[in-house]
Amino acid sequence: MGENAVASARDFIWGPPLIVLLCGVGLYLTVFGGFLQFRRLPLILRLTLCSLFIRNKKRRKGAVSPFRAMSAALAGTLGIGNIIGVAGAVMLGGPGAVFWMWVSGFIGMMTKFSEVALAVRFREKASGGGYAGGPMHYIVNGLGERFRPLAALFSLMCILASFGIGNMTQISSIAGAAEKSFGTPALFTGILAAVLVGLTIFGGFSRISAITSVIVPVMSVFYILGSLTVIAVNYANILPAFGDIFKGAFTPSAAAGGAAGFTAAQAIRFGVSRGVFTHEAGMGSAPIAHAGADTESPVEQGFWGAFEVFADTLVICTLSALVILTTGVMNTRPAQGSLAVSQAFGSVFANYGEYFITVAVIFFAFSTILGWAYYAERCCSFLFKKHEKRAVSVFRGIFVLAVAAGSLIKAGTVWNLADIFNGLMAFPNLIALILLSPVVFNMLKRYFARR
Repeated sequence: MGENAVASARDFIWGPPLIVLLCGVGLYLTVFGGFLQFRRLPLILRLTLCSLFIRNKKRRKGAVSPFRAMSAALAGTLGIGNIIGVAGAVMLGGPGAVFWMWVSGFIGMMTKFSEVALAVRFREKASGGGYAGGPMHYIVNGLGERFRPLAALFSLMCILASFGIGNMTQISSIAGAAEKSFGTPALFTGILAAVLVGLTIFGGFSRISAITSVIVPVMSVFYILGSLTVIAVNYANILPAFGDIFKGAFTPSAAAGGAAGFTAAQAIRFGVSRGVFTHEAGMGSAPIAHAGADTESPVEQGFWGAFEVFADTLVICTLSALVILTTGVMNTRPAQGSLAVSQAFGSVFANYGEYFITVAVIFFAFSTILGWAYYAERCCSFLFKKHEKRAVSVFRGIFVLAVAAGSLIKAGTVWNLADIFNGLMAFPNLIALILLSPVVFNMLKRYFARR
């Protein structure tokens, strides 16, 4: 009964109201923000992706480059949901789910831009150098002290979520994959991961961002090249796959093997919900990392936030979906998303396909642990400002121990609890985004007037 109650609570929180609210706020920001992510996409890519080839300037003490801040944020966003979650969306909602994932991604680009721009606009000097910011800061500094309880609620939910979606569920996936593929005992994996996480997070944001700025690009390129190889081998199925995506987005379709068909409603439900779950736009987590960037322009750091969603959903998730669709794995109707992905890569890489996915899961999940550790750490600092150092040290110690313990826990209820706390983070943040939207629109107006 306990597990059923938790599952019911998760389904209620992640039901139509939250999905509609997330997409509605994103659509509102998109329309009144002048369709920024569409009209200014070349500029966004030029000031983010292309800027990586320009030599970085010297940074202020405690601060990090905009790219490193984005990498830390992307580390918390990229996770096993980009692989297994996407496969699940396609298996449950049909090929049309991919189209609605794209829709949520494009809308989410503007939501994430707004969150990040506000985080930089209303951030504060951190006690140890650098900057501290995020929804809890722009709620108080942007809306006033009377909204502090809303900021505290966000911070509390973020800390609780960090132990679920940012810790135990991730290490459980790492331990399970390592044990299955390499025969490594789960506890050994957990202890090793705990040591590595501890060495990283006790070094502060500078060390976290330095490590994720290497892990995120490497693991992304690794997964992209592997996916492109599978898709290239099945090149004849690329155009039919896109045809199925657009057709399935609006019209019912039959499922393979005589099973019940997919409906347009299923495509929308699973496409939008899994899209939101992977890019996390509107959740308020990633802006905490972006606030640490050494930049004078909230708008330009906001572009990094928009690029983050672009890379996460419109690149990584699309490749995951095309791997499933072009290999014909859907015709076998595997019960689990993880099995579908393994079969898809195994069709090209044979037995090495399983090892490829295992390595990808380890990298994606480990980076997520690091990203969420920092999110929760900053929320601890906000809640316990008078005892900040002690609170952060205690949190780090408990978080590291949870990594070791999480390797022995089979997800289940932990996943459901993580979803609940993750969903509850969104409500305070979305309220703040609506109330502070005039600030976002004014920053955009002034930025482009100067350009």
